[in-house]
Amino acid sequence: MTLLPRPAGPIRLPANQPRARFYRGGERIARFRGAADAEPYTPEDWVGSVTAVRGAAPIGQTYLDDATLLADAIAADPEGWLGAEHVQRWGADPKLLVKLLDAGQRLPVHAHPSGDFAAAHLGVAHGKAEAWYILSPGVVYLGLRETVDPTHLRELVDGQRTPELLALLNPIPVRPHDTVYVPPGTLHAIGEGVLLAEVQEPEDLSILLEWRGFELDGVADGHLDLGFDLALSAVRTVGETADDLARLVRSDHDATSSLADEAAEYFRLERLGDGARLEPGFRVLIALEGETALTTATGELALPAGSTTLVPFAAGAGRLAGSGLVLAARPPMP
Repeated sequence: MTLLPRPAGPIRLPANQPRARFYRGGERIARFRGAADAEPYTPEDWVGSVTAVRGAAPIGQTYLDDATLLADAIAADPEGWLGAEHVQRWGADPKLLVKLLDAGQRLPVHAHPSGDFAAAHLGVAHGKAEAWYILSPGVVYLGLRETVDPTHLRELVDGQRTPELLALLNPIPVRPHDTVYVPPGTLHAIGEGVLLAEVQEPEDLSILLEWRGFELDGVADGHLDLGFDLALSAVRTVGETADDLARLVRSDHDATSSLADEAAEYFRLERLGDGARLEPGFRVLIALEGETALTTATGELALPAGSTTLVPFAAGAGRLAGSGLVLAARPPMP
């Protein structure tokens, strides 16, 4: 057996954009990262990923500089990557997937199953709660305006009555640094032109209610191979109140963490600047703007705007310095 090296300091990550996704995008990710151009239909950058595109492993997973899969490196030394407390509770599961997402066209109305549903019907360890950190202005769609009869919802899906489906959802104008938490089962879509950073449970599970105009066969691929009768039972059909939306969508741009409190069950997301101290822990950093340096026991690493960095537990405590703003995504508290 080949012994994999113990993780040491923070690791700068290149773009990791699966090809031939079913919706357009990628140019805004290229601009954010300072790259020259983007390949069409590469709207997602999977950052520090141990998760594969559903049915297409290892596509989507992160490779380290030595061509080792991150998932294999973590499995070989979970405490070095994740820390003893994390491993004691969850084993070698990092409990985290981070993406950059560029909506080159409006995404379809869809939802993701809960952990209980995913375990019972798909045999996987997670559902897919997610949260968005908005990087460019636009509109997102979140939750139902009012309670919908499941039979009527199924009729709209079967008939691909796209305008009626979209009209069921709450349109939410968003601007940079807003956050949106999307609980499992909640119908949602992302409007054309929105660039965001996404933190989520580490699964690729989507129940698609529309597919007309997208590069996919929704009849075959929209229901997680469960059939729509069962798949749609994972969708929340109760309308969201104004209080619900106020809880899920935050615009507190001065707060370190502005996600809905309930998101902490699944992941943590922090906005950090000059002087921020990082206790030891596994995290993914996205440098949003300005110039920042991360200092750990292993030395100093520049975090220029648009860069992404993976920090293993073994890197120890750290400190940020500089004029920049950095997003830190972390697993839930052990």
